Amino acid sequence: MRGAGLRRIGASQLGLIGFGAFGRLTAKHLSPWFNILAHDPAVNDGAGLARMTTLEEAAACPVVLLAVPVGALAETVAATAPHLAPDALILDVGSVKVKPAQVMLDGLPQGVQIVGTHPLFGPQSGKDGIAGLRIAVCPVRGDKAAWRTAAFCRRALGLKVFVVSPEDHDREAATVQGLTHLIAKVLLAMEPLPTRMTTTSFERVMQGVDMVRHDSAAVFRAIEHDNPFAAEVRRRFFDLAEQARAELDD
Repeated sequence: MRGAGLRRIGASQLGLIGFGAFGRLTAKHLSPWFNILAHDPAVNDGAGLARMTTLEEAAACPVVLLAVPVGALAETVAATAPHLAPDALILDVGSVKVKPAQVMLDGLPQGVQIVGTHPLFGPQSGKDGIAGLRIAVCPVRGDKAAWRTAAFCRRALGLKVFVVSPEDHDREAATVQGLTHLIAKVLLAMEPLPTRMTTTSFERVMQGVDMVRHDSAAVFRAIEHDNPFAAEVRRRFFDLAEQARAELDD
């Protein structure tokens, strides 16, 4: 199984741009397969998972993974593009896919392959291991690269893989993520909430809240603002909530 997926394109080094919480989680699970060269202006220590280096050296790797917020992607693409190898494979890990796909298509050299990915987990939900968790893989430029990426994620990392278009991803994520983060934001604002006489259903709701409790404002903005389908989902949710309130007030 070693050598499957991404390694079939002959990559032994992976450039990781961004070494925040999710970048470190990524490095933890990819370090058995790649020599990871990471770049993050705010981080000096690779925590034994990666060698911290310059943007130029990280971007020159055969595989480059952009682990930056969606709002910073355009700037990162512009800074990275001049240093990419002509046949490099570029991936992102953003929570939305339509906007990042277009940013990468517009800003990256014609010869490079582009695959959008969205690991449907984070540092909290993946803290005990990622085998069996889900990831979306979106072909952007180079279908073979997307299927190789999917094979690597499935065989090497044990993930459940969905190969979908950026549009199909965002359409489903507008509900799956958009409502989860929206409800969590409201419940967090209502704290402190009861912790003594709770029901199992309430505890499970709060478990979901805790999984996104520490997500940055940038993640919330990407999910709610940068997903082109999120506004309609929110509108329907609020309309139905208002209808329920009217029925209770009647």
